[in-house]
Amino acid sequence: MSQEPKERRAARHGTPAPSAPRKAPITVDRIVDAALHVVAHDGYDALTVRSISAVLGTGPASLYAHVVNKADIDELIIGRLCSEIVLPEPDPATWREQIADVCAQIRDQYLRYPGISRAALAMVPTNLETLRVNEGMLAILLAGGVAPRTAAWAIDALSLYVSAYALEKSMVAQRRRRSGDEWVLGRDELARRLTELPADAFPRIRRHAEELTAGTGHERFDFALALMLDNLPG
Repeated sequence: MSQEPKERRAARHGTPAPSAPRKAPITVDRIVDAALHVVAHDGYDALTVRSISAVLGTGPASLYAHVVNKADIDELIIGRLCSEIVLPEPDPATWREQIADVCAQIRDQYLRYPGISRAALAMVPTNLETLRVNEGMLAILLAGGVAPRTAAWAIDALSLYVSAYALEKSMVAQRRRRSGDEWVLGRDELARRLTELPADAFPRIRRHAEELTAGTGHERFDFALALMLDNLPG
């Protein structure tokens, strides 16, 4: 087989021919990095094995040497987010504040990646980082005197609420970014419309439109968490 001109010249001068730069090897960590990149830029709906492969500049077959399927990737990305959660030393005197802080950390992680909390829904946790967070939450509740089964069910309920809250926030933000999705109303406009409902059919909604639309930032999130935690025996 004839050599290319550059290779023949290199051979004459005794220098190695320049070679193409090697691609970085595919690893589980790089797959997770690419998956989070897809979600951060295009939302969770865009997350597929093919979209991850495109970020890595390879084909889907290369990923299957490291992950089982899309559900496996879901567990890995939630595990990565859980690895960044800071867990306190359980304190019986402040256990409600501690568990609320952990929930807020998880919420903020989910909100960084639009729709990613869907990956956490209906997931049976086996990832060690996800289990680390569950262990920490369980330790906090037990330190507060909550019975083991009550604590277990409370963690499930809190996790479901955090995931649902983050998902709703992500969906609303996504729809606001899309042109033509004008049905997503601001608080003032929604309150105005409620006060204009027929008085005979909706007297209470009209009267309490301000209360029904009140709340900024994460005030409603904090309210719901407090409602759940204040009713836990401990």
